[in-house]
Amino acid sequence: MSWELVEVRELKEGRYMNIDDEPCQISSISTSKPGKHGEAKARIEAIGIFDGGKRSVVYPMKHKVQVPIIDKRQAQVITSMGNEVQLMDLETYETFNIPIPEEYKDKLTPGKEIQYMVAMGRKKITRA
Repeated sequence: MSWELVEVRELKEGRYMNIDDEPCQISSISTSKPGKHGEAKARIEAIGIFDGGKRSVVYPMKHKVQVPIIDKRQAQVITSMGNEVQLMDLETYETFNIPIPEEYKDKLTPGKEIQYMVAMGRKKITRA
């Protein structure tokens, strides 16, 4: 299990949550007042970490949602092969391949240290 349950009232902008089993970063949260027969609701706008898709959901404030456990790690570039780069984790010495995001195409050279994140069993380069 790479996520935990959290009430909607505890979420903040810039943090993460799962929407449709996709880890997303929250870009805005707006709340409504409680109505005559119901409780307050929150409208959450978020952007997918891996696919970049915009998503929005509406939940009651006491509703529990999944929050992915994000692990940020350091790695060293071993080699670049077309649209993929081979990295070695600097803590566990594990080697793996990751697709190169567009913004880092020319910045990844062998021997360079980068930062990547692991969420829900998927990996993404976050800083080069």
